[in-house]
Amino acid sequence: MSAEMHLPRFLVRQRITLGVNRYDVHAANPDGSAGALMAFAQQKRFAFKEQVTFWADDSRSRAVFSFRARQRLDVRAEHDVVDEHGRVLGTFGKRFGASLLRSTWTVTAPGLTATGRERSLGVALARRVFENLPLPYHVDLTEDAGGATLMSSDRRWSLRDSYDVTVPDPRLDFRLAAAFAVALDALQDR
Repeated sequence: MSAEMHLPRFLVRQRITLGVNRYDVHAANPDGSAGALMAFAQQKRFAFKEQVTFWADDSRSRAVFSFRARQRLDVRAEHDVVDEHGRVLGTFGKRFGASLLRSTWTVTAPGLTATGRERSLGVALARRVFENLPLPYHVDLTEDAGGATLMSSDRRWSLRDSYDVTVPDPRLDFRLAAAFAVALDALQDR
């Protein structure tokens, strides 16, 4: 069974702004460059209850999906990803204890339960010691039943945060994958 909306590869780029985190989500061209804009996301910094809305474009005239925390100011908060009509597409949340050494997340969607984890323990530990260095941040999301890779997010070397996201499994909806990819940056204070 395929997701309602699947995109096998996309790029997430953070814009540098004051007061808000902004992200552009583009389909990836075959050569890895940015293709069509799929969504524009914005997150207010220092919000008591996290919410990130994804818009069709910069005009912010049409919200296409979003994610929001269920709880306020909770390091273990679950986040619901909803479509433009408010229907829940899936959820994700950080596993606090497991994240002490290597950032670990859970992601659920209809028919899927998965765990996202930093790929390298060594790099994860180095990131904790050398917080101000732009070290790689690579996360793989694998299905709990069977271990298939559902998604990988790889930080590219650049001045602003930039991620190459692959979604080989067509069961993972693009909107849930994009929300999770942006959360990996926005909620980790990258």
